[in-house]
Amino acid sequence: MEEILDTENGNQTSIREFILLGFGNSPQLQPFLFWFFLVIYLMTITGNIFIFLLVLADQQLHTPMYFFLANLSFLDTCYSSILLPKMLVSLLTGERTITVTRCLVQYHFVCLCGTTETYLLAAMSYDRYLAICRPLHYASIMNRKLCFQLMAGAWIISLIFDVILAGFITQLSFCGPNVIDHFFCDFRPLKKLSCTDTSLIELIAFCEAIIFIIVPFLLTITSYICIIGTIIKIKSSTGRQKAFSTCSSHLLVVCIFYSTLIIVYVLPDTPSLTHLNKIFSIFYTVITSLFNPLIYTLRNKEIHKTLRRRFNKLIILRMSHRKFSISLHFIS
Repeated sequence: MEEILDTENGNQTSIREFILLGFGNSPQLQPFLFWFFLVIYLMTITGNIFIFLLVLADQQLHTPMYFFLANLSFLDTCYSSILLPKMLVSLLTGERTITVTRCLVQYHFVCLCGTTETYLLAAMSYDRYLAICRPLHYASIMNRKLCFQLMAGAWIISLIFDVILAGFITQLSFCGPNVIDHFFCDFRPLKKLSCTDTSLIELIAFCEAIIFIIVPFLLTITSYICIIGTIIKIKSSTGRQKAFSTCSSHLLVVCIFYSTLIIVYVLPDTPSLTHLNKIFSIFYTVITSLFNPLIYTLRNKEIHKTLRRRFNKLIILRMSHRKFSISLHFIS
């Protein structure tokens, strides 16, 4: 839908809707993509909500590590729910239009979740650094107050910067083509469709990329380098192998998340990268949200103990209920 506006230079067309191209128009590919992303979405939502509720319900998991993990699960649930339902509807029905307002709102929440997650991962890596490299000082440094301060700081700083950037983006005028070659509303595709000067917004976006991608990435990598240095000094080969196995899996997901963010938002927007940005975006928006609950819990002994404890309690409750029902039956 378009609206004609009068300007000094004559009539100008204002775009009211965008068309998200997604992953092409191939009819043979759409059903496969629909089921592929539906399975990913269901697994992501189930895994992350399960971890969030488990940490919330079990008192023994109320520690800094699981506090951050629960927040990561909440963020990944939000991340996936902002993007994937719209994509699934488009793949199922072929309806690819999105209003300009909804597009800008989607971009704002994607940006908010993404920027918050970068500092959350940095906080998690710092928590592991203290636990492994400075275990004697861990309890005194990583207390409940600091955990809440780190988490609140990540949300507040992200919200402030994203509101500023979103405020500038809402001032853009879209009067040319309305086709976005992406599966969600992102900054660079929106910038290309604008018919107003975007130099100031590009500068703000670049500064935000440095603050929310490069800085937390360096903090995270520094923590993991110190952790690896400490692990190397472990005399026991079995202990060293287990520590490396856990650390490497965490580091792999972190590297996938940050590297794709850097490629999409920090590197120059060249024609060769433009076509690949859609693929890279899948990794930091979809794949890492799916892998995070698996990576951070698959080899986690505390999670395994909690699950066994909960399962045993459930069995005991069911047995008690059955005995009570049998007793009532005999009495009657």
